[in-house]
Amino acid sequence: MALLQQLGDPIETIYYLEHPPQRNELEELLLKLGMRPSALIRQGEAIYQELSLAGRSEDDLLQAMLDHPILIERPVVVVGQRAIIGRPPESVRDWLSRVS
Repeated sequence: MALLQQLGDPIETIYYLEHPPQRNELEELLLKLGMRPSALIRQGEAIYQELSLAGRSEDDLLQAMLDHPILIERPVVVVGQRAIIGRPPESVRDWLSRVS
């Protein structure tokens, strides 16, 4: 967030733990990221283990993220029709210089 604020462009912050995405929104985000659900899911979360999500289908993982938004990797930076996971912050700076 600090990096994006330093760049001076207006940003919109969506706290998806408080405002979980709808299925179509998450699918659109995955398209922008160029990722499958298995690449966006946080495997280190306790709920991932509790639900035994390892080896499950992409659709099962997508549904798990909808049911438990804490499983969605964050932060995600979106510019137009493209997106990137915001870690490490330096990669976001480099990426923004290419997409802006």
